[in-house]
Amino acid sequence: MARTKIAAFFGIKSIPTKTVAGGSDELTLDLYPQQRYDTRIKKVNGVAKDTSLKIRIAAFGGFRSLPPKAGAAGSDKLAFDLYPRIVKRGHSLLAYGRIYPDDNGSLPDEYEGVKIKYFKTVNKAGFDTLIHSAKATFDIIFHNTADTIHLQSGANSVWAFFLRLAGKKVIVSQFAMDWKRDKWPWYGKLYYKISNYLTAYFPNEVIFDNIYTKEYFEHKFSRKFDFIPYGSEVTPPPDNINILNHLGLEPSEYFLFVGRFIPDKGLHLIINAFQKLNTNKKLVLIGGSPNPCEYERKIKNVNDDRIIFPGYIYGDNTNILIKHAFAYIQSSLVEGLSPIILTVMGLGTPLICSDIKENTFITKENATTFKSGDANSLYEKLLFSLENPASLRQKTESGLIDIKNRFNWDVTTDRYLKVFSKN
Repeated sequence: MARTKIAAFFGIKSIPTKTVAGGSDELTLDLYPQQRYDTRIKKVNGVAKDTSLKIRIAAFGGFRSLPPKAGAAGSDKLAFDLYPRIVKRGHSLLAYGRIYPDDNGSLPDEYEGVKIKYFKTVNKAGFDTLIHSAKATFDIIFHNTADTIHLQSGANSVWAFFLRLAGKKVIVSQFAMDWKRDKWPWYGKLYYKISNYLTAYFPNEVIFDNIYTKEYFEHKFSRKFDFIPYGSEVTPPPDNINILNHLGLEPSEYFLFVGRFIPDKGLHLIINAFQKLNTNKKLVLIGGSPNPCEYERKIKNVNDDRIIFPGYIYGDNTNILIKHAFAYIQSSLVEGLSPIILTVMGLGTPLICSDIKENTFITKENATTFKSGDANSLYEKLLFSLENPASLRQKTESGLIDIKNRFNWDVTTDRYLKVFSKN
């Protein structure tokens, strides 16, 4: 049958079905009936109890793996913090991870209760997500792995069409205005613009992580959407500074950046501004490009012994480096709700960031900001930070209190589940 051929193309080995004869026709049925769910609070012996059926959820799209690995971004942070919390609420969640051609080593099939299923994809930026998402979509449809589907990034909204035809409930998390990112060629930006229309109409629900992209969509499409920000809680890292010793660093003697080496993250601005400083402090740039690119090669081709490229660093070691930095620099030209800003402020580290409104929505007056895209403005703020460290510390202390009140992962999880449970 055509369905079997499609399944074979996407690497799906079997489809649980039953064929029922009916005259000259045949009817193929899934053997797994879709589970329905709702959210109800009932009194049992006078005590309020949650009697709702648990939700079967599958997720794919922006994130690559759990836990995050090379090439991780904000969507990986969302999966890392949100999905285990959903499972702890008693729901099931299957996350679709990616296998790239150069991946080595064993891959976990579970992370903190989240089941993980993998499909192979390619190293080509953009096409890696497209191919992987297609495979995940048809695996969900043919194997009925979930009833509620969480798609990360509006670029994946095209798959909402097929999933809804199969009777699935689809929720899309839309992040930044991705069509503005310089890393995409013209056809990539065009695809994102077309995807905006699909995002507005194909899914059952759309969740935005920042109010400005939400406002853009609501104005353009005359529809209402949900806004759910990330949380800011960070588990305190260990007290040791072994990673600093390994990299030859001293506490408070370096500026830090962690992230992807792509144009809209503005690393060229950081390097340009830092090289003008007359300081013995170092600049540590952690991360790399998720796919090999010329921009990364140019960034690393810098002749300054004060600038260090450690590569990818994860987990506690990353947070130790953030905690002990003199200041963290976030120079993004385009952002959604930046999870790294929330992490930095949650760890009580001074922050210097671009003045795009997505950043200042988080920081308010509690960070040192520079004019976005302006290396000279960044240089002036770096110089100011060196000459006025007490001012940075004061902003940091007030910011730590503010974000803990406004950005909370447990509240975020509750709000996501409320959307997932809508009839």
